[in-house]
Amino acid sequence: MGSIELGSVVVEEQALDTVSQTKGTNAKYVEAANVEDVLTNGCCHGHILEEPNRRGRKIRVITIGAGASALNFAHDIDTSPLDIELAIYEKNPEIGGTWYENRYPGCACDIPSVNYQLSWAPSAHWSSYYSSAPQILQYFKTLADDYKLRKYIKLSHRVVGATWSEETQEWHVKIQRGDNPEDVIDDKCNVLVNASGVLNKWKWPTIKGRESFRGPMLHSANWDSNVDLRGKTVAIIGSGSSAVQIVPNILPKLKNLKCFIRSTSWVTAGFGSNFAGKNGGNFDYTEEQKKLLAENPEMYLKYRKNIESELNSRFRFILNGSPEQATARAFAEKEMRRKLEKKPWIADAIVPKDFAVGCRRPTPGNGYLEALCEDNVDVIQGTIEEITEKGIRTSDGIEHEADIIVCATGFDVSWKPHYPTIGREGRSLAEEWATVPSTYLSITVPHFPNYLIFNGPFGPYGHGSFLPITEVLSKHFLQMLEKMSMEHLTSFSPSEAAVADFAEHRRTFIPRTAWSSPCRSWFKQGTVDGEVMMWPGSRVHFFENMKTVRWEDYELKYANRNRFWYLGNGFSEREFDGRDLSWYLGLLNGKDVQPEYVRDDINDLLEAES
Repeated sequence: MGSIELGSVVVEEQALDTVSQTKGTNAKYVEAANVEDVLTNGCCHGHILEEPNRRGRKIRVITIGAGASALNFAHDIDTSPLDIELAIYEKNPEIGGTWYENRYPGCACDIPSVNYQLSWAPSAHWSSYYSSAPQILQYFKTLADDYKLRKYIKLSHRVVGATWSEETQEWHVKIQRGDNPEDVIDDKCNVLVNASGVLNKWKWPTIKGRESFRGPMLHSANWDSNVDLRGKTVAIIGSGSSAVQIVPNILPKLKNLKCFIRSTSWVTAGFGSNFAGKNGGNFDYTEEQKKLLAENPEMYLKYRKNIESELNSRFRFILNGSPEQATARAFAEKEMRRKLEKKPWIADAIVPKDFAVGCRRPTPGNGYLEALCEDNVDVIQGTIEEITEKGIRTSDGIEHEADIIVCATGFDVSWKPHYPTIGREGRSLAEEWATVPSTYLSITVPHFPNYLIFNGPFGPYGHGSFLPITEVLSKHFLQMLEKMSMEHLTSFSPSEAAVADFAEHRRTFIPRTAWSSPCRSWFKQGTVDGEVMMWPGSRVHFFENMKTVRWEDYELKYANRNRFWYLGNGFSEREFDGRDLSWYLGLLNGKDVQPEYVRDDINDLLEAES
């Protein structure tokens, strides 16, 4: 269904059809509109939307990616009373997002298992306190099956372009099926949701001669399990979260491991370490513990809330000059030096001196520091000059030979979409974000109407599980879809003024935090001194402020020039759909259903009165 522009008014063709259909009818309730008057004068004088208020219109939503955010969003839509048609396009042959793509040895989550799950689908089957990637992937696959969410998902469908049409107030989306770039289909939607995240475009390091190496070269986010590491000399580039997990897991197989470490970093215990094993380590749940969690939901919830409360308290150590920051730094350095006491020079080289714990996301590393101290491990701090046929040459001229090179060098963290995303007036999102992204509260972008982002720039990603964040955002988005449906909105986009005010506050606040100190972090798009892509506050601060939509910060377009057109024919949908007509007095048995009243139910009262 299209729309017709009448001066500054956008009138949906459907509205005109309704006018035409109702002309001369329903005279008891409405003075029929003159369609010619609508077309000539750009108004809908006298026209009533001939349906009950809050019946709502169908909204079609396309979601990009089928990871945790998309699955949670699908569940919220599936259980919503709104008339929403959802399509989820996933580029991979299976759901799971990062937990499908990352298969390197030792890949695991640094958040306790019981808190890295969706609140509406707690599992009592976690095998350990911190779970491995395969077990987390299985959790999401089971969830998708149990809650029948796969009906919304098309696998091996890669979005390759998205363009906003101001004329139809829709996104026109191009999707490649499978690996054939010629097999492209078209789809369209009222709302486009980007649920692909930022850590989903892995990249090789930009090192001279990378393609000249004669042996196997692996990337942590594109691991080839067919490569045999046994008895080999392996060089690993990087010291971030992937390297920290890979090193202790592959070391027992190797003849020699050469670790090229460019940056200093805080290697800490995992999140929720107060409830973890010895020294913050992992532990396996016993069968008795699993049984208790399965049979005592209240105890399970208390357990999760205890850990979650610890996670939420961590923001205090992010604040510069706080006692909590000083304590965290002293403890982290003490622990790192204790674990590296066999080779103390490594501690002198990698313990940060000029930035606090939390400048980059803390890197939990059970067994990593101890592995660096093993006799068959070489820690190399020299700058890498080039990759050669035989290995890696550093700036001191030494060529370090290796059978295999592992690049634990991360992702493209520029936030720019890797496919054309074109908004109003032909604006390209990649060009708009060429130097630094700009968002409204991390979720929407000016000049890109009806475009929603999970895990967008400037969200609260530094201290805790992402899953509660995505649940809050999903509910926020459902509020937006409800207004679109019930009030016949055709588009919404944040005002430039609101985005500028958010940026000003953010830039004023961030210097108070450890995130602003000179570390290299994906929070800063992989730079040392770039703009910090972080929410200006704690997770709790974010949750509270995202409870409701601030519509005053948005520019809105309606299906009719009269914003109250949606009031309809004077009735409410509640008067026709079987819901309780006196719900405001309280619900019987907690159900919003119109009761069948029988005089006998209140006969004693009536007889007492007589």
